[in-house]
Amino acid sequence: MNPAPPASEKEARLAARMLSLGIREEDLVETFVRGAGPGGQKINKTSSCVSLAYPAMDIRVKCQASRSLTLNRYRAREELCERVAAILLGEKTRAQQEAERIRRQKRRRSRRAKARMLADKRANSEKKALRRSPAPED
Repeated sequence: MNPAPPASEKEARLAARMLSLGIREEDLVETFVRGAGPGGQKINKTSSCVSLAYPAMDIRVKCQASRSLTLNRYRAREELCERVAAILLGEKTRAQQEAERIRRQKRRRSRRAKARMLADKRANSEKKALRRSPAPED
């Protein structure tokens, strides 16, 4: 089942973003090619993969995220906007933000942070120990 094509309000938002970044539809070179990867006969027959080039900044984007040509065109333009924004405005793309988030998660804690965490755990444990029922006396 194909997902629905993007709503007109989404397309309008994307068009506004493209305009704010200075990307004009006339400047884009769009070609449709056959996709690669799994999909069998369907992917070998249809040209639903979108290849989008923006010669002004020498950026190329290729999108075959879905089977729908319309959705791939929309997503390719979104990706192009992200890349142009990263170059012009210094914004970080979603992929860069995700990579940084994972890097921060994997980073080792400092000695001070580790000590503070263990002290908090110990204090919490002692607080909960006071909630236990008293041991039966023999």
